[in-house]
Amino acid sequence: MSPVVISLTSLVFFFIQRIWAQVGGQDKPSLSAWPSPVVPQGQHVTLQCHSHHKFDTFRLYKNNSIFISKLHSTILQSTFLIGPVTPAHAGTYRCCGSYLGSSSVWSEPSDPLVIVVTGIYRKPSLLAQPGPLVKSGRNLTLHCCSEIVFESFILHRAGVSKDTLYLAGQRHLGGSYANFSMAPVTAAHAGTYRCFCSLNHSSHEWSAPSGPLDIMITGLHQKPSLWAQPGTVVRSGENVTLSCCSESSFDVYHLSRDGQPHELWLAKGQRHGGASRADFTLGPAHPALGGTYRCYGSFNPSPYEWSGPSDPLYLSVTGNSSNSCLLSTKPTPQTGNPRHLHVLAGPLVAIIFFAVLLFFLTRQWCPAKENAAIMSREPEVDRMVSREDPQAEDPQEVIYTQLDHCIFMQKKTTPTSWRPKEPLHNDSVYMELATC
Repeated sequence: MSPVVISLTSLVFFFIQRIWAQVGGQDKPSLSAWPSPVVPQGQHVTLQCHSHHKFDTFRLYKNNSIFISKLHSTILQSTFLIGPVTPAHAGTYRCCGSYLGSSSVWSEPSDPLVIVVTGIYRKPSLLAQPGPLVKSGRNLTLHCCSEIVFESFILHRAGVSKDTLYLAGQRHLGGSYANFSMAPVTAAHAGTYRCFCSLNHSSHEWSAPSGPLDIMITGLHQKPSLWAQPGTVVRSGENVTLSCCSESSFDVYHLSRDGQPHELWLAKGQRHGGASRADFTLGPAHPALGGTYRCYGSFNPSPYEWSGPSDPLYLSVTGNSSNSCLLSTKPTPQTGNPRHLHVLAGPLVAIIFFAVLLFFLTRQWCPAKENAAIMSREPEVDRMVSREDPQAEDPQEVIYTQLDHCIFMQKKTTPTSWRPKEPLHNDSVYMELATC
């Protein structure tokens, strides 16, 4: 082969190498995770490398240098399945692409994708201050706290991985916490939030997530109207329905009660002409249903973006709460029919009342009857009578009577000379019972 041909071949190969290098620099692939880059321990995650160029081969790297072909379970073109994940899978991933027959030339690596493994520690708790319903333009604080001392707190919103917030933990009473402030809130802040905790030496290993907290932004649409049927004042046991209506034709209506931020009712809007309406049947009324109610409206594409609240409606429940509870309770084999219990309760109370009254009356009558019995058996009792002259200064006669129990039992007759010769008038009698 002539030196000219060799030189031209070498030059062409050099230019091809330069062109591929430029292609790699200009068209780096992108890497994504499904269903989420935040993966609970023991679950699976799929990493997919995308590119406009038809690369035939992709490689996945972890922490910039570790080729993890041995860590994934299967490779299907640009899809990498990883799992069940453990703390060892947490870290930063990138991918590269290459054409067939050019294994020595690879594209520029993709932007880093952080895979986080959760469930390593116990979950924290998440609260909203002043509450989960926030008017647009107001301030909101999400309070995440844990009984464990963590160095970092992470706030994550479902479906939005780029808006993850990090805060340093503050120690408090043997635990730690962090306050995530949002001010002023807009429709972009609506959604479902969870918080996590981590330690600095393992920043990609998080705790289990807190319970979900739904944040609704209100005041984004015109407020609906709310009224009660049959009225705002109902008797206990009477059926009551709250109706919410709007000309905005909302898809869903929400009913809330003041003082109960987690007590929300949902109802699908029914269209009537150019408006929509939803009925909330609260059932038989009882005192616990009393309170101030408001309703909101929202559309299906944005379920966390609510209208302004309706004017407050105060529901008052009157009547005997015990009767309504008995009437609304269903009979069971253990308790029987509550209606029968209600019927028997009145007579039972009356019987007890008369029994107690009869007992006290008997106690009052018995002493008088015993005294009358003793006086009626006068011939069997010795009486000692001391009578003063009726013409004396004291007009009242005093009789001292001693009942000798032994003589009474022997039924001896009292001498007639001891008996008074004249009847007594307005006498005061003192009786002394002597025992043997």
